[in-house]
Amino acid sequence: MAYDRYVAICKPLRYTVLVNRTVCHVLVGASWGGGFLHGITVFALTIKLPFCGLNILDNFFCDVRQLAKLACANTYTVELLMFLNNGIVIVTCFVLLISYTVLLLKLQTHSTKAKKKITSTCVSHIVVVFVMFGPAIYIYVLPFQAVPVEKVVALFHTVIFPLTNPIIYTLCNKEIKSSMWKLVCKYLLQCRLFKKYFEVNK
Repeated sequence: MAYDRYVAICKPLRYTVLVNRTVCHVLVGASWGGGFLHGITVFALTIKLPFCGLNILDNFFCDVRQLAKLACANTYTVELLMFLNNGIVIVTCFVLLISYTVLLLKLQTHSTKAKKKITSTCVSHIVVVFVMFGPAIYIYVLPFQAVPVEKVVALFHTVIFPLTNPIIYTLCNKEIKSSMWKLVCKYLLQCRLFKKYFEVNK
């Protein structure tokens, strides 16, 4: 998405050449491949761990860090490798946001109308990235110790923020914003009429 927005705003006349079907396939394949490689790496690190005793996780979902704590062996190396693996993924995603920095710097040379368009296009994606990766950084930045309020952060990271993701993106759409505004106005009008009705009947 960062590459797509960069080309659409900085090189609009070459968009169809720079963002063709092949490029889209490569970008999607790289995203899927990176996710698969990350998952397989974490799986390979935890599959050989010896487990004994109570297998009760101190969380509401099966996180790799929680799983490593249940192992009966020394997990220092495993936790270090998981920390490096997660760190590489998170840092890579933030490095890819450099194209947004370029876009925001180019805002100075555009007109007010273009600035609004660029801002509405990019801000939603930047917000989603920070909202999704902020808790991930908080959880995985300290690999060898318990993180305060880890369960609360994990709840937001796995449940709350993914629910807000579509809302953040749809609020940038003019049609949806106008429809929501109409619904709110209609609701407020009904509330006022309802209130007046009760006041009259009293």
